[in-house]
Amino acid sequence: MESQTIVEALLLGLLEGLTEFIPVSSTGHILLAGHFLGFHSTGKAFEILIQLGAILAILSVYFGKLWQMLIKLPSDPQTRHFVIGILIAFLPAAVIGAVGHDFIKNYLFESPKLICSMLIIGGVVLLVVDRINFKPVHHDVERFPLSVYLKIGLFQCLSLIPGTSRSGSTIVGALLMGVDKRAAAEFSFFLAMPTMVGAFAFDLFKNRNVLTSADLPIIAVGFIAAFVAALIVVRFLLDYVSKNGYALFGWWRLVVGGLGLAALMIWG
Repeated sequence: MESQTIVEALLLGLLEGLTEFIPVSSTGHILLAGHFLGFHSTGKAFEILIQLGAILAILSVYFGKLWQMLIKLPSDPQTRHFVIGILIAFLPAAVIGAVGHDFIKNYLFESPKLICSMLIIGGVVLLVVDRINFKPVHHDVERFPLSVYLKIGLFQCLSLIPGTSRSGSTIVGALLMGVDKRAAAEFSFFLAMPTMVGAFAFDLFKNRNVLTSADLPIIAVGFIAAFVAALIVVRFLLDYVSKNGYALFGWWRLVVGGLGLAALMIWG
């Protein structure tokens, strides 16, 4: 194994952790970075499997709340309502992602121009939505109507197109459904847990016959880097968006998407 590959895995893992929970598309970023670095993973599994590092980061931050939810689940109607809401929001993307897995991985993941275009489109959407003076009516992630959970889950399906952003699609969907900015980001965190664990397990199963022991060190490096970087982001993101909104991430997407298209035209 070349040291260069380990360094690339480290850089891509850090990029995954830094971008997973902000609405800029972590998958789009690491696919573009991998394209220009010449990084190739077996079955494109690395890009999915290292997401578990980001998930463990959010689990560690929310461990106390999750533990309390587990204890109260049998007896507390509000907790059951929230858990049911997360499952309702999770199912649409889970079903479509499972059915379209091969098409997504073999075609959409292999189109850098598509990724850059979706980064730009999503950036424009974020900037527009951030300027709208919404009058939020939902402030507590545990008390959304079930119909709101479902609609946010339908928005998450857009993230199956790389470059769209899972967190971006769910946050925009939540804002359009009358959720305030902080709660929109927080629910995106909770919805990420089953979504990303499901994607991890499904991708691991699909690639079980092609992954080898040589892939493990590279995945492990990316996994650890993603965990550390995501831990930092999760601890600061909610306060940031509560005060500043999402415009920064919209501009970020425009810059990355624009530079990516320019680089593709020059270097291919």
